[in-house]
Amino acid sequence: METQTKTAIILGATGLTGGILLQLLLEDNRYGKIKLFSRSSVGLSHKKIEEHLGDLMHLEQFKEDFKGDELFCCIGTTKSKTPNKEMYKNIDYGIPVTAAKLCTQNGISTYLVVSAMGASAKSTVFYNKVKGEMEDAVLNEKIKNTYIFRPSLIGGKREEKRTGELLFKQLMKVMNLVLVGPLAKYRSIEPEAIAKALVIVANTGYEVNKIESDQINKIAALSD
Repeated sequence: METQTKTAIILGATGLTGGILLQLLLEDNRYGKIKLFSRSSVGLSHKKIEEHLGDLMHLEQFKEDFKGDELFCCIGTTKSKTPNKEMYKNIDYGIPVTAAKLCTQNGISTYLVVSAMGASAKSTVFYNKVKGEMEDAVLNEKIKNTYIFRPSLIGGKREEKRTGELLFKQLMKVMNLVLVGPLAKYRSIEPEAIAKALVIVANTGYEVNKIESDQINKIAALSD
């Protein structure tokens, strides 16, 4: 008897966390097809991968192909990479929210999106406010299984040079040793942990919609 496999969609597979997530899904027998929607190719040839290239600012153009069982949204930029606030909002709010609307239209019942610690629509900090507004808009779509991941500073090595961020990450490695108890959620987190937790929650669910950084680490540890 042939095993039923799922189709996953990834937005942001060319990024740090999304790239690790892609590798995990390629190795996971529960997934038979992985659809990638991005501006540029991930440069991998694999029988599971189905790539759709184009401008994600106009995600609606992919509506007919935007079909699957689960959507993983790992899209995100930074202040240093995208200093223009309007462009930043188009990426960090526009893309995840449009993706949520496509989930509703195409009957995708599981949506997992990476947000950030401190996200709040009531925040006076522009970047936290945008993330918070994105979360509210995504939840407003009322997709059956919606999970919002709120990592703290994400570790790992990126292709582009971010000297200030690199120094801060080194400092956080030291600070992690003293951030215990209620402060544990402020520890930096590795992209591998986020990716592992995304896969686990997609397949087993979780008791709350919004998952804080320390909980992401605990979920990820279940796979070790």
